[in-house]
Amino acid sequence: MRQSTMRTLFFLVFLGTGLHGAAAVAHSLKYFYTGSSGVPNFPEFVIVGVVDEVQMFHYDSNTKRAEPKQDWMSRVTADDSEYWERETKLLTGDQKYFKSNIEVLKQRFNQTGGVHIYQRMYGCEWDNETGVVNGYDQWGYDGEDFISFDLKTETFIAPKHQAVITKQKWDNNKAFSGGQKNYLTQLCPEWLKKYVNYGRSSLLRTELPSVSLLQKTPSSPVSCHASGFYPNRASLVWRKDGEELHEGVELGETLPNHDGTFQMSADLKPSASEDWGKYECVFQLSGVKDVVTRLDKAVIRTNGESPVYIYIIVAVVVLALALIAAVGFMIYKKKNAKRPPSPINNPEVMEELNPKG
Repeated sequence: MRQSTMRTLFFLVFLGTGLHGAAAVAHSLKYFYTGSSGVPNFPEFVIVGVVDEVQMFHYDSNTKRAEPKQDWMSRVTADDSEYWERETKLLTGDQKYFKSNIEVLKQRFNQTGGVHIYQRMYGCEWDNETGVVNGYDQWGYDGEDFISFDLKTETFIAPKHQAVITKQKWDNNKAFSGGQKNYLTQLCPEWLKKYVNYGRSSLLRTELPSVSLLQKTPSSPVSCHASGFYPNRASLVWRKDGEELHEGVELGETLPNHDGTFQMSADLKPSASEDWGKYECVFQLSGVKDVVTRLDKAVIRTNGESPVYIYIIVAVVVLALALIAAVGFMIYKKKNAKRPPSPINNPEVMEELNPKG
């Protein structure tokens, strides 16, 4: 995973900025671990679980409790009455392992004090139409890639020389790498399907957006802004005479709204001499009819007439606040097939990181 990819993880976890589907083509289950050292007034250890980018699970070193974040996650205890108690016990142990491992990494990178963050993101994706499954397991340290698992080769990739010793030990442990593959391709998808079923009334819903045309000044690009849609597997395009445009169009990021829906924008710089009526903005979402908005100077709002840019700024601030807690840290080898794909203690893996082990 590239450095930019690891940094992107900071912005995903609490915010629901990933794959959903009303006609649910793809589903995902991800766990994010964040361990920190030297960050005041913030838990040293945080774990977040998300289904289709909706947070459904949380644990941190302050509360020391594994807790559901969605009402529908209460259904898990119907199948397993001791689920949350068992999770709490295991994660409390993981917290201790994490604290020792971040010290190991500081030694490897020849560091003493300062702020340091150890991250991990792992999980799987499942396409319910094709049945295709994909899994990933990625670690980062201080915002850069540390090590990741290559599912195709069942080996680990170490972009940093400080991770080579870990790569060599994990690669030589065929039982461990085989367990990783089994977890990512078998166990994780099984639990993903179960969680999607638990939350289907929420996760599989469809909401269409309101669409506005915005322009800061008469010479600025025209922004087509769609807000209030769900899920976020949507696209926004500009067309001229029915043909989709690529040149002169700038697509914005999909951002979360406070109510769990999403917003996105696409900017166009039309020529002042052209017939603007030839242009139209099209919002597309699988399974529903396109929302088409024709470019009309009479309905364009200026920055002063609409608070939408303020909303976008607020969304970016929310993203920044999620930065510290947004990424994952460490997973251990699966030992109990009945247990869902959340963290589990594995002293063997911890020994791989710790040179004293």
